[in-house]
Amino acid sequence: MGQAIRIGIAGHGNLGRGVEAAIARNPDMELVGIYTRRPPEQVQPVTAGAAVFGMDALAQHADRIDVLILCGGSKEDLPQQGPELAALFNTVDSFDTHARIPEYFAAVDAPARANGKTALISAGWDPGMFSINRVIGEALLPEGATYTFWGKGLSQGHSDAIRRVPGVAGGVQYTLPVEEAVERVRSGERPELTTREKHRRDCHVVLKEGADAEAVREAIVTMPHYFDEYDTTVNFISAEELRRDHAAMPHGGFVIRSGNTSAENTQVIEYGLKLGSNPEFTSSVLVAYARAVHRMHQQGDVGAKTVFDVAPGLLSPKSAEQLRAEQL
Repeated sequence: MGQAIRIGIAGHGNLGRGVEAAIARNPDMELVGIYTRRPPEQVQPVTAGAAVFGMDALAQHADRIDVLILCGGSKEDLPQQGPELAALFNTVDSFDTHARIPEYFAAVDAPARANGKTALISAGWDPGMFSINRVIGEALLPEGATYTFWGKGLSQGHSDAIRRVPGVAGGVQYTLPVEEAVERVRSGERPELTTREKHRRDCHVVLKEGADAEAVREAIVTMPHYFDEYDTTVNFISAEELRRDHAAMPHGGFVIRSGNTSAENTQVIEYGLKLGSNPEFTSSVLVAYARAVHRMHQQGDVGAKTVFDVAPGLLSPKSAEQLRAEQL
């Protein structure tokens, strides 16, 4: 094994802690620093002895880091941090506001390309693994329909979004597939389903003292790109209930492609995930793509990238020869 890939982590919430755990399971990588907006002494790393710095130290540490994994939220953090840090580092992030991915890609691509950096955006399981399976399904079954269902599970991005609503002290959001719609698709039927017909959103919110509950509810259910197209329930709970009943972060879902290869034969492809920890799985995806980004940068492949641009073999710590012998 050659020199370990030097990884930096920007942000140390659930996702950052998950990245720490994933790095420890990849012997070709080493954690060289955690970068935080909090006072560094307040951060408790998962990894014993891990160095913690303020975010303002990043610019001085560019020569220490092969790939910087960005662990901020998609609503406010990544739109600013992604383009700024792609000018200084090879980066990987999990930007997950689907409707804004094209503009975010363009915003990251320009500084990355201008500075000879490789910046992979929107890695995770959706966008990410599910995106790849949608493309494969449509390529293999060009005549048909693709359906994506999420949940039941806790969405990190949507939970982050509701916590940023004025008057909210804490909260989580669960995505729930509409079972009737799922069964129709699995049966081989190809219904035309609206966003509202496929999923519901269930929010559990702790109000700040003196906050207007109805104003908070209205701000959540009308939030563009997050809740406005769904049947959304907002449940107000205590901080104790939030800690007691909503600390776990399970999630999952599936992509189904139903198509015909002839008039007589219908084929159904289904890819599914059952996740005990949403942030830990997303972190594992980010770390695998950090390996690919490092290799792509070494090959001179710069600019913004998505999972569609990465050959599967680049994700594996194994050599191409090993993969041909063991996996084909």
